[in-house]
Amino acid sequence: MRKNFVEELRWRGMLAQIMPGTEELLQKEMVTAYLGTDPTADSLHIGHLCGIMMLRHLQRCGHKPIILVGGATGMIGDPSGKSQERNLLNDETLRHNQECIKAQVAKFLDFESKEENAAEMVNNYDWMKNFTFLDFAREVGKHITVNYMMAKESVQQRLNGTARDGLSFTEFTYQLLQGYDFLYLYQHKGVKLQLGGNDQWGNMTTGTELIRRTLGNEVETFALTCPLITKSDGKKFGKTESGNIWLDPKRTTPYKFYQFWLNVSDEDAERYIKIFTSLDKETIDALTEEHKQDPGRRVLQRRLAEEVTVLVHSKEDLDTAIEASSILFGKATKEALEKLDEQTFLDVFEGVEHYEIDKDQLGQAAIELFTTAAPVFPSKGEMRKMVQGGGVSLNKEKLADPQRPVTADDLIDGKYLLAQKGKKNYYLLIVK
Repeated sequence: MRKNFVEELRWRGMLAQIMPGTEELLQKEMVTAYLGTDPTADSLHIGHLCGIMMLRHLQRCGHKPIILVGGATGMIGDPSGKSQERNLLNDETLRHNQECIKAQVAKFLDFESKEENAAEMVNNYDWMKNFTFLDFAREVGKHITVNYMMAKESVQQRLNGTARDGLSFTEFTYQLLQGYDFLYLYQHKGVKLQLGGNDQWGNMTTGTELIRRTLGNEVETFALTCPLITKSDGKKFGKTESGNIWLDPKRTTPYKFYQFWLNVSDEDAERYIKIFTSLDKETIDALTEEHKQDPGRRVLQRRLAEEVTVLVHSKEDLDTAIEASSILFGKATKEALEKLDEQTFLDVFEGVEHYEIDKDQLGQAAIELFTTAAPVFPSKGEMRKMVQGGGVSLNKEKLADPQRPVTADDLIDGKYLLAQKGKKNYYLLIVK
């Protein structure tokens, strides 16, 4: 008996809308389904993860996932999302982005499987690039009326002036282009189901309608959406003060990635652990119960952060992230600091007060450096007193003598000094 994909999404809180007959089809046969993603960057961010997890569950339930990179549609913009049109990408950038995205998705889906439900990646630019406007108007445009397209909520929002610039013809045709993708994939790959975020429902149903009107009423295709993920305070999920949380470690360090999940609210952790991990219901229920007994231990957040970091990055990256996390609050050593790459080091001490000093100020006594060059201490007397009490550290090592010279040998990454007053007060000195 095939595992019920719809039921899996339902208990995980990942089901928003579903066309009648979808669940029956999935129980009856192996279904090929696709989900589209936009290739305007060479990395996905965590806003894409819900869709990718849908494909992961689909494959684990015995069905075949196809991820479509919207090389053609990504060039023109989609009225259901942002109010601004997108940038045109050249072919080289598009291919580069596609390869990067595939490498990321390969951690979630099995592209190498010998089974018939091996994952595939396709790019709609491949079938759209030679499709002339006249052919498109004749073969696709004639099947869908303007009245039908105008009735879509995403189009209505743009027309009724919620966006300043109105709706361009380019964007208006977006739902036809996305609809044609579904038709093409049905004809060439046997795709019967489209998955996506709930903001895509209008475009997805245009696809099923286009297929019906082009190929006849007896051809049935289906659509299923996941809800748009928000935070418990209603704000957009996955955005921080400094922007998106990316899957690419060069854009968002694994430490920062791990910290994002570790710091979600209790309410969000309870929802997110169902959506963004593959843990089964029994495990999640047990973790939720354990968390409720003692919320201060943040059992749910820790497990969520561990699972997602390993899934997106690796076990080694998780270990490094945990070690880096303990630096601020634990008994870390200078060696632990030196092991961090520069970006992770800066992420760990992101909120810490910092001072810039000149290279030629090195070599002087710590008491001069930390009072005159950088005002870590308001006076030399206070610093002497704290050093005597064992309350001052340099690079996580206790400072025994305030007259100890601070030299270039003390620098971390060749340019940083970390001063610590008491347990929690850190100061970063950046040598220019």
